[in-house]
Amino acid sequence: MSVLELSGVSKHFGAIQALTDVSLALSAGEVLGLMGDNGAGKSTLVKIVAGNYPPSAGSIRIGGEQVAFHKPADARAQGIEIVYQDLALCDNLTAAENVYLGRELTRGFGPLRVLNYRAMVKRAGELFAELKSETRPRDLVRRMSGGQRQAVAIARTRLTDPRIVLMDEPTAAISVRQVAEVLNLIRRLRDHGIAVVLISHRMPDVFAVADRIVVLRRGAKVADKAVAQSSPQEVTGLITGAIEAA
Repeated sequence: MSVLELSGVSKHFGAIQALTDVSLALSAGEVLGLMGDNGAGKSTLVKIVAGNYPPSAGSIRIGGEQVAFHKPADARAQGIEIVYQDLALCDNLTAAENVYLGRELTRGFGPLRVLNYRAMVKRAGELFAELKSETRPRDLVRRMSGGQRQAVAIARTRLTDPRIVLMDEPTAAISVRQVAEVLNLIRRLRDHGIAVVLISHRMPDVFAVADRIVVLRRGAKVADKAVAQSSPQEVTGLITGAIEAA
């Protein structure tokens, strides 16, 4: 059974049609590369799955059950986490504090509670170890590389034991070495049985880690096929319109 199924999802903002009749399915432990030019509807689709926008038409099923998201917390309750392109990290806080940002652990009695830094540092360290990242819980985020920052953002998604992680351009504007680190983090998620939707403009990255590719053009799905059955040249043609559909 698919962990995520979209059926006929459409979205319009007034007179602007952002998505038209998009259907796709995602299995546990699968990495789906979502590609398309700017304005193709990728971010809109992901934000619908993440609970930021309601679809104008169509349905969403999680684990075979139809759901309706009114806010991001509804999607999170269904095991969906998202890593935005800007990562939403606080540079002045440590890695552990960023992992638990908004979900801090406390200790004490009744209304007298204080932050449990020791527990947060311990669990964050365990998450970084699971991801095989060199990121250290007590390091300040402002001193970290792009790859380490991605590790912090990905570790944050693991707090809720998610079924699906949505990643928006995780390898944009980082070095080649850091790109390799982020791609390994995505593989770690897949190895834990977590489904990943990877939005990226970087063709080599998608072909390196994705099992399947979905291409959107002008809000419509024009391809949905296994990576092994496609090529960067074909995907480029689909994105630009040189190839109508595949």
